[in-house]
Amino acid sequence: MTTWSALGLQDSNSPIMEQLNFFHDHSLLILILVTSLVGYLMTTLFFNKLNNRFLLHGQTIEIIWTILPAIVLLFIAFPSLRILYLLDEINNPSISIKTIGHQWYWSYEYSDFKNIEFDSYMIPTNEMNLNNFRLLDVDNRIILPINNQIRILVTATDVLHSWTVPSLGVKIDANPGRLNQTNFFINRPGLFYGQCSEICGANHSFMPIVIESTPTNYFIKWIYNMN
Repeated sequence: MTTWSALGLQDSNSPIMEQLNFFHDHSLLILILVTSLVGYLMTTLFFNKLNNRFLLHGQTIEIIWTILPAIVLLFIAFPSLRILYLLDEINNPSISIKTIGHQWYWSYEYSDFKNIEFDSYMIPTNEMNLNNFRLLDVDNRIILPINNQIRILVTATDVLHSWTVPSLGVKIDANPGRLNQTNFFINRPGLFYGQCSEICGANHSFMPIVIESTPTNYFIKWIYNMN
């Protein structure tokens, strides 16, 4: 079971990721049905020795196999366009955070609060505790409240990076000289891990992302202690 679960998507921790999971299953179901139908038809053709000597053209069947795939594609296109719209929609964010990619670490700025900014480096292997994940844990985590709309502003100082947290359905490029934005909504407390998903240099695989989601009252206490 562990091997099969590793081949799929991570468990969703945000409404957007739930929609992406549903769309993945929806598309996979259509793909299996189409593949099964085409495979069955090809098998019957291979083992069928009969033919129609009066058959000169098949206008009806050509119309069918042109219109039917177009209808199937519509069933894939409309949900896909809906999710693309939801991914780009910024809906009254409660908190805005600026993320800056460097070679090879991340910097974070809490724009809504004064003097809260820090760098986030991967914990070296020789400094890890027993409860840390190798190549995934960082010295300074991003603390965010649950059940709040979060806006992330992403940029870079040197080369292309990509700020990615799979379980939240977030993946956005960090381009030097450009400010990109996306949003997400965390619906449960926990630790969510991500990594830079752009090949940004020799230490590309050593700039992880860790988000710690907490209830709002704990987040307010953390903000108070940071100030």
